[in-house]
Amino acid sequence: MATEAVDFAGRIEVFRPELLAYCYRMLGSSHDAEDLVQEIFLRAWRARDRYDGTRSSLRTWLYRIATNTCLTALTARTSRPLPSGLVAASDPREPLVRGEHATWLQPLPDRLLDSRDPAVAAMDRSSLRLAFASALQHLTARERGALILREVLGFSAAETAEILDTTVVAVNSALQRARARVAEIGHGREVAATPSETEQRAWVERYMKAFELADIAGLTRLLTEDVIMEMPPMRNWFAGPGNYGLFMEWVFQTSGRDWRLEGVTANGGQPGFAAYRRAGDGYELHTLQIFTVTAGGIDRNSVFQDPEVFTAFGLAARL
Repeated sequence: MATEAVDFAGRIEVFRPELLAYCYRMLGSSHDAEDLVQEIFLRAWRARDRYDGTRSSLRTWLYRIATNTCLTALTARTSRPLPSGLVAASDPREPLVRGEHATWLQPLPDRLLDSRDPAVAAMDRSSLRLAFASALQHLTARERGALILREVLGFSAAETAEILDTTVVAVNSALQRARARVAEIGHGREVAATPSETEQRAWVERYMKAFELADIAGLTRLLTEDVIMEMPPMRNWFAGPGNYGLFMEWVFQTSGRDWRLEGVTANGGQPGFAAYRRAGDGYELHTLQIFTVTAGGIDRNSVFQDPEVFTAFGLAARL
């Protein structure tokens, strides 16, 4: 490879973490985001001779390639909601129902974002949270692009219009619709009064201790009054500490009371754990649980039981 090409590859490589985060916000899948970043870099490298630094910055040029790649991908993919954004809340005494034809939002492993990278350190981490990622799934592809580019990444209206290959008027219109829809969904409720990451982890560690003791009362004391539990690929989801507690009673009755928990972080610092239940002489992987924590306690538990998600987090099948 010529020196010039090697230099170009190095210049675009520094944008990998933020492009991965962008693709994740657009598609709602860490697996798809990783694949698309590879495609973006390949497209950029092939088009390197056509890049004109007098017309736009390298970052803006890369985001145009990234946006075109994401928009193309989204024409062949459905949105990725969470159950609480798709159907009404369930009664925990009803049978679990699998969403056979639904494609669910996935969490983003923090290990994919290099925390030592200055660009990652400066990233708006709240824009990676599951609540916001879920809200984005209710927007059209171009509305997502306008909202992320303008309000998360800080591009001007003119830059956003260039990236989306449209007009400033169209960008402002899409942004207005996106803001209204996100407000309607109620994303603001979940990001309000977010404690520090240390405080969030402390809440979840208390939850983990109660979980290992199968202490239902201890678990429910850590929950907010409007807590939500959802668990794709199941369509069922539950609201309120009472329903949450009833479901956890069923979990311990059917899956036993002997568990091992391994802490994880996702979506820009949200705490969680992988839950392993006793199976013979060891423990088998059961679920990955990611928490939304407010100053008043645990406000949401998103429970995943998806082999693709387990692989993305590098979780062992057995302990």
